[in-house]
Amino acid sequence: MLGEGIIKGMGETARNFFGSYVKKERLTTVQYPEERLPQKEAARNFPFLVFDAKDPHAGLRCVACQICEKECPPQCIYIVKSKDKKPDYIGKAQFYPAVFDIDASVCMSCQICVEVCPFEAIKMDTEFELSTTDRFGGLLFRKSELAKSNEYYHSIHPTEASEVDGRLAAEKAKAEAKAKADTEAKAKAAATKPVAPANPAPVPALAK
Repeated sequence: MLGEGIIKGMGETARNFFGSYVKKERLTTVQYPEERLPQKEAARNFPFLVFDAKDPHAGLRCVACQICEKECPPQCIYIVKSKDKKPDYIGKAQFYPAVFDIDASVCMSCQICVEVCPFEAIKMDTEFELSTTDRFGGLLFRKSELAKSNEYYHSIHPTEASEVDGRLAAEKAKAEAKAKADTEAKAKAAATKPVAPANPAPVPALAK
């Protein structure tokens, strides 16, 4: 029937409109900003950097590999790699970002930076109230503003964060097992290595 889809759509609109006067669940809007709808777990708006434990610097997962900077379509990420190294989550010495900036005025929330990161270091936030009167410096987010704890990550994306923690824990256990096996192999090799006999002391010549 011609126009059947339009009729069904208008019918749903009418049900929501008249039903909102008698049923709260029919309300499709709230009195923002006094009222706020809870964010969906899959919501994404702007990237942030994840750090473990309490120290944003020592626990930052990012190793400044710069893959996200290269893959970002609008080129809104700017990274400067450190000169020194710090231990990562499995204890391996890694570089870290001395500078990590994201321009919110350019970011298009595509999540490509999240998908290409091999270290689970950058994730998408659900925060959307980023407006400011300063359209230049106010929309440039520095590393200190981007760094957020793993606990915060769990609070906004609990399912995804738990899966990530599981993968990282498995990688850490595998690395520790390999390091232990290497240490035991070296110790065993050192124990079975034959000891060279000591050179005999020279016999003094008899005086004539």
